[in-house]
Amino acid sequence: MESVVNEDGPQQGVPEFSEVTFATLKKALRLGLSDLIFAPGFALVFGGVYVLAGFFLTWLTLATGTSYWLVLAAIGFPLFSPFAAVGFYEVSRRLERGQPLDWMQIFSVILRQSKRQLPSLCAVIVIVFLFWFFLGHMIFALFLGLSPMTNVSSSLEVFLTANGLTMLAVGTAVGAGFATLLYMITVLALPLLLDRDVDFVTAMITSFGYVQRHPVVMLSWGVFLALATFVAMLPLFLGLFVALPVLGHATWHLYDQLRVPEDG
Repeated sequence: MESVVNEDGPQQGVPEFSEVTFATLKKALRLGLSDLIFAPGFALVFGGVYVLAGFFLTWLTLATGTSYWLVLAAIGFPLFSPFAAVGFYEVSRRLERGQPLDWMQIFSVILRQSKRQLPSLCAVIVIVFLFWFFLGHMIFALFLGLSPMTNVSSSLEVFLTANGLTMLAVGTAVGAGFATLLYMITVLALPLLLDRDVDFVTAMITSFGYVQRHPVVMLSWGVFLALATFVAMLPLFLGLFVALPVLGHATWHLYDQLRVPEDG
């Protein structure tokens, strides 16, 4: 599908979107893997940022003795992947248009996004993430604040108590709710902001509305993204070198397939 981005800059307004099917998701994933194989260097650079972030968060939480925060940080920090997503989107966009993968040009596109609407959307993501982080601490304190323990990593038996199991259930449900909200407002909004000249509020509403109209397929895609990212973090975060690039490229191709081409 031909991209609507032209040499004069992105077009105005929100495009129309077609219906999504599981076949659409499968094709987007296949194209995402193809882009990774064709341009692995960008995966090392953009994905490496998040691998290093995982190492840093692990060191920070263990060094300070606040091991509980490692759980929240390890689960939550990939939510910041939109900061690198633009790079993957631009690589995929150039590949489908047959343009050269020039490092300077790709980084200049990322830099230009800092002067448009993307920082505002990223600010929303950070605010939601921090609120979830704070709420996660409150849930822990509410159920386990008075429980005797040396620290979380050496007092694992506390999680098998009634309060511990309830805390895990409530925390998981709340975390899933925040993750779903972030997914719904960003899954189409992020590529839309790269592709079109629209404000971030319109982009979020468009993305949220589309997921709401196609809940089965789109939420299934969200669950797949979450599971793939979680599994990728298990081998010392190293799986993110593969998972984030494939999912980033696939997200662009999903958007590109759903966008209805305009005449002229």
